[in-house]
Amino acid sequence: MKLKKSELKEFLDEKVVLYNNPKFIDSDPIQIPHQFSKKEDIEIAAFLAATIAWGNRKSIIKNANQMVELLDHSPFEFITQHQESDLEKLSHFVHRTFNGNDFIQFIKSLKNIYTNHNGLESVFSKYAQSDSLQHSIHHFRKVFFEIPHLERTKKHVSDPLKNSAAKRINMFLRWMVRNDNNGVDFGIWSSLSPSQLSCPLDVHSGNVARKLSLLKRKQNDGKALAELDKALRQLDTKDPVKYDFALFGLGVFEGF
Repeated sequence: MKLKKSELKEFLDEKVVLYNNPKFIDSDPIQIPHQFSKKEDIEIAAFLAATIAWGNRKSIIKNANQMVELLDHSPFEFITQHQESDLEKLSHFVHRTFNGNDFIQFIKSLKNIYTNHNGLESVFSKYAQSDSLQHSIHHFRKVFFEIPHLERTKKHVSDPLKNSAAKRINMFLRWMVRNDNNGVDFGIWSSLSPSQLSCPLDVHSGNVARKLSLLKRKQNDGKALAELDKALRQLDTKDPVKYDFALFGLGVFEGF
C-alpha cells in the first residue's frame, strides 16, 4: 500500500484517534497499572505487566493480575519492605518461560533500584539521549543485574545494543512517558519526553508498518526499530509513538 506522505499521515492520525482512547484499556495489559494511583505502584505494576506481555493477551492480563495479587496489591511497599520469607509465595508463579525464580529476582532487582538508585524513572533518565532511550534501556539492564542474579533471568530484560527491538520495555516507557490526555498512557515521568520514545515493535506493528512502506527490514530487531523510528518521527517529531496505537489497532483489531 503506497500512499503519499500526507495521505499516510492522515490515514494513521485517524487510526490513532480511533484506538488511543479508554476503550483500548479493556483488552490491553495497560489495565494492570491503571488499578493504582501512587506513582511507584503504577510504574512497578506497569514494568511487571510489560515484562510478561508476550503470547495470548488474556493470559498476559490474567497472570499480570496474579503478580499484583502476590505483591498484596501494594507493589512498592512489598518491594521495599519484604522479608526473605515473603518471597516464598512467588516461587510458584509462571508465565510461559518467566517463572517464580525470575519473579523473585525481579523483586530483588527492583528493591535495589528503589533503595539505591532513586527509582525506575531516575535510572532511565540518567542515561537518556536527546533523541532516543535505547541507550537508557541498555544501562538500565546493567543496573538491574548489578546485584547477584540468576543468569537465566537476563533473557527477560532485552538489550537494544545487542540488536534487540526491546518491544516490552519500549511499551513500558510509552506508558510512563506519553501523556495522551485520553486516559490510556500515564505520562507520569516528566523528566523524559515523548519525542525520545521508540515504537514497541512486534509481529503486528511490524507487519502493518511493512504494508504501509514505513519499514523495509524483514526481521523485527533493533535495526528495524531504528528504521521505523525514523519513519514515524517524520510523521510527528514530538509524539512519534502515538502511531503505535494505529499500527497495533490495524494489525490486531482490523487484520490489516
